[in-house]
This record gives sequence, structure tokens and C-alpha cells, in this order.
Amino acid sequence: MSTNTPETLDALFKPETPTHVHNIQIPPELRRATLRMEFSPSYVIVGVYRLCADRLIYGPAWEKCKHGTRRGLVVGAVWAVLTYRIQKAFIQIFLANSPRITGLSNDTIFGYQVPFNIHTYATILLLGSQLTIILKFFLSRNIRIARDRAWNYTVQSRGKGPEFFRPYVEEWSTPPVVDLRKSWWRKVMSGRVGGFVVKRVLLLPFDFYPFVGILVSAWLKALGTAQYLHKQYFEAKGMSEYQVAVFMEERKWDYRAFGFTASLLESLPIIGLVFSISNRIGGAMWAYDLEKRQHHVAERLNAE
Repeated sequence: MSTNTPETLDALFKPETPTHVHNIQIPPELRRATLRMEFSPSYVIVGVYRLCADRLIYGPAWEKCKHGTRRGLVVGAVWAVLTYRIQKAFIQIFLANSPRITGLSNDTIFGYQVPFNIHTYATILLLGSQLTIILKFFLSRNIRIARDRAWNYTVQSRGKGPEFFRPYVEEWSTPPVVDLRKSWWRKVMSGRVGGFVVKRVLLLPFDFYPFVGILVSAWLKALGTAQYLHKQYFEAKGMSEYQVAVFMEERKWDYRAFGFTASLLESLPIIGLVFSISNRIGGAMWAYDLEKRQHHVAERLNAE
């Protein structure tokens, strides 16, 4: 008698979905954190709010960056005034000689009317990228220190120290099997060199299209950016490379959504430097909620 019934065939091709260990119930003290974790981009907003509202966080960050910011803005303003017309003329010549390739004309994109002048838009976008590079040059090491301190100050503002982060606990009864060799793209995109090559070289043609280049770049860098923003969390827990890969795979779409939103904001000219600090704060807030859940899971497993 054949066993190839519709039910058995459905079961054969139905993917196995991992479940949380023993279907652990969410306690009342974790319900608000769980709601936030269900929409990971909310932590980007939380990071911006904490940077603007918490003096213990924005005070040290501004003190570290204020002198470099002022010098960079002065030099950038002079550069913009002196080169704006030259760069706009270059862009007009470039677009005039390659409209079929770029799909752009004076006031249309692929034949669709737009409410602004393409040449002006492209020039401002190009200048914005140049001003960001100038600011990064003057801020240099100080903004990296400000980002690292933002994480530490955020954790301290929650009344926690290094001992708060405990060894990794697997929350899924059937965790996914991860091949580390296939995660090379995330490793490349989480590094400074990989992000620079993709944004400044591979995606350069998209920069002439309004918003397209920023969106494509943010999507490609999403997982890498998310992993980078949680690097200190993984180090604090002493997680291995494989544990990090499994942890991120279990929350793949949460990390992708968070990383896309964070990368999108960091890609904005000039103000993206501010978001690079606030995103570190948002990442710390998310890590704080994730760690509270880890504590709860560990306690339940020990009780069993």
C-alpha cells in the first residue's frame, strides 16, 4: 500500500521551523522589551532619542567631536563655494553625453517628470559626499572613540556593568545549521574596506539616481552593519564565530531590518555621521533587551 498520500508529501516538503526552547513564556517584566524586539528598526529611533535627550551620552560625544566638527564645516563650506559651479558644469557635460546610459535628462528620470533639476540634485549629492569625507578627516580618531564610548555610556545608563553580559545560551530547540563559509559577504560588508568599495566603487553609477544608490547600498550592507553594531555585545558574551552566526541566523530578518535602517541613515551626507553614533546607542539598547531574554531563558533551563 502506497504511503505517498497528500499528507505525507506535504510533511516531506514542509521546512522544519525551529522553535524556542520549551515554548518559554514571556514574563511581565519582559513584555515591553519583547514588543520592541518584534520591530528591530525601533531601536534606531531609540538611539536617536537617547543621543538627543540623555546628557550623559551626548555630552561626552560632543566634547570629543566639537573641535573637529567646527574645523571640518569651515573647510567644507569653503570647498563647496569654490567648486560648486565647476562640479555642476562637469555633471551637465556627463549627463548630456550619456543620457541613454543613465536614463537621465535635464528634468526627467527614464521619461518621468521630477519636481527638481537633476543637475542640481546630482551636484548637491556629490558635494554632500565630499563634505562628509572632509568632516571624517577632521574628526578621524575622535569620532571612533565617541562611538565606542556611546556604547559604554548607554550600558552604564541602564545601571549595568560588564558582569551583566553572561555566556551565550541557545534559545532554540532546533537551531539552524550555519555554514561559516557562506557568511563571507557579511564579513566583508561589516568591515570598513568592504563598505567603502561597495559604496564608492560598485554603486557609484547609482548615485546619479535620486535615492536609488542609498537604498541599494543600505540593503547590501544591512547584515554587515548590524553585525558591526553588535560586535561589542558578542565580545562581551564571549561568543564564538559560529555562535554569532547561529544567533544572527535565528534573527536574520530582525538583523536585516535593523541593519538596513541604520545603514540607510548613516549613508545620508553629513548628518549620517551623527547617526553613526546614535546607531551604536540603539544597538546597545537592543543588546540590553536581548540579554534580558537570555537571562530568563538560562534561569528557566536551570530550573528544569
